Amino acid sequence: MKLSKETNAFNYKAGYTYISFKQAELFTMYLLPNEKGKFPVVIIRTPYVDKYENWEEADVVISYMNEYKEWLKNGYAVVIQHCRGRGKSTGDCIPYINEREDGLNLHEWIRKQAFYNGELYFKGRSYYTSVHYLTAPFSDDVKGAIFSVQDTERYNMNYTNGFLKKEGRGSWYVRMYKAKSHMRKNYTKDTLDMLPVKDFTKTVFGESVKDFDDVLKAPNKDNEFWNTKLGGADTRNVTDNVAFPVLFTTGFYDIYTGGIFDMWNKMDDKSRKNSALLVSPYDHSDSYNKENSFAFENGKLIEHFGENYEIEWFNYIRKTSAKVPFELGKVTYYRLFENKWATDDFKPLSNTMKMKLGDTTASYIYNPYDAPRFKGGLSRNFGGTVYQDAPNSHYGIISVYTEPFEKETFVKGKMSAQLKVKSDCEDTCFYVRISITKEKGDLGLRDDITSLCYQLGDYEPNSEVDLMFNFDEHAFLIKKGERLRIDIASADNEHYVRHTNQKGLYSEQTSAKIAHNTVYLQNSYLTLPVEV
Repeated sequence: MKLSKETNAFNYKAGYTYISFKQAELFTMYLLPNEKGKFPVVIIRTPYVDKYENWEEADVVISYMNEYKEWLKNGYAVVIQHCRGRGKSTGDCIPYINEREDGLNLHEWIRKQAFYNGELYFKGRSYYTSVHYLTAPFSDDVKGAIFSVQDTERYNMNYTNGFLKKEGRGSWYVRMYKAKSHMRKNYTKDTLDMLPVKDFTKTVFGESVKDFDDVLKAPNKDNEFWNTKLGGADTRNVTDNVAFPVLFTTGFYDIYTGGIFDMWNKMDDKSRKNSALLVSPYDHSDSYNKENSFAFENGKLIEHFGENYEIEWFNYIRKTSAKVPFELGKVTYYRLFENKWATDDFKPLSNTMKMKLGDTTASYIYNPYDAPRFKGGLSRNFGGTVYQDAPNSHYGIISVYTEPFEKETFVKGKMSAQLKVKSDCEDTCFYVRISITKEKGDLGLRDDITSLCYQLGDYEPNSEVDLMFNFDEHAFLIKKGERLRIDIASADNEHYVRHTNQKGLYSEQTSAKIAHNTVYLQNSYLTLPVEV
């Protein structure tokens, strides 16, 4: 269908159609430069389009034409499809279930169009990066990609060391599931604290949802579920040896920071030397909480690289521009609190600083019915970084500070911590959060969570054991006189489902009990990788 004359205001061509496939009509737009010929095609498939549900089709396309006119000006055709069951597409949206088939079907549709020149380019952010991953193994006409803020390991979206993420598997999934049906959903974030949580889908949706229920049965990464299609096996490792250049982007406070670094490090040399990784100092949306966080000078990707850096990436691949917008085979990242960008291999540092957490023993009560919460999702959950509550703000939190740093120290890479602990329960949780002192308060840096049985396999109550905590990559300056704050607890119930202090599969547990936990600070350490 051709659009009305209103489209002429942008001086480009456009059209839309509904592609019938597997009991659904998928709303698909094609935006074209206003000239005859064939064009490289940029593909965007997105579910975040609910606002368009009741718009007229022509108005939807005109909105997108205004958004993507710079792409059209640079000679690209842009094909945008609303994912199944979202926006103007019909059918049911069930996260990930139909995206492979729908995506491949769209590719075949494009190949039959008169405007297709034989080149496909993927552009995605978050879930609409995932939909591209699901079309692997990639066909020969895919010539380049921009994969932003989403890694290929489905476990990372759902769990950290066996602890279910309330936003990733909870709030996000609930919003996505059959969104267009406008079904009543009996949900708040704390619904995931119900006992037993295995009844979650029946309670929230009024029906069992297999892919969700199966996730609740598989808190361990080595569970066979994660090697199935529902567990994301189809996307794992798909960028390890790609035949086309990939631009990865993330932020140091994105929920998938660690996963994207893992993808980058796993690429073979040939693939990585033709690709690039950009890391901003911000979160999933490359932004920050203006009221309770930290603004970094020239920190956003568009501030440093310009509004058209994605176009420049594809122009470089196509050789329509001789300019290489980013150094290939390298990580370009923001050095926090030093307030500058750098480019290098971001390899592990050999120089480390090991710091004892104290000279005493600290004990506390962990009550799952009054579990501690922390502000900001840092790099394992949504929400980025914010200033923290006061130290020791809850009876279930132990807060300690390092001594003031005697000189400027730049931390780069993965921090780690070791706690010597004991508990009177057969299993319990330990949680560590690292923050840095600033003039306005303590700003969150990193966190990690584990349980005794997850890490040790088994635990004898009241025995002293060592637990290891590993934090995602970071790059930040500690100024002379500043300190690090270490919070130790047995929950972050704002972001993770609480531990019940009982042994066994958490989703089947019907009760919780109080734990008395001890941390031997004199035998516990924080290790920092530092530049010399």
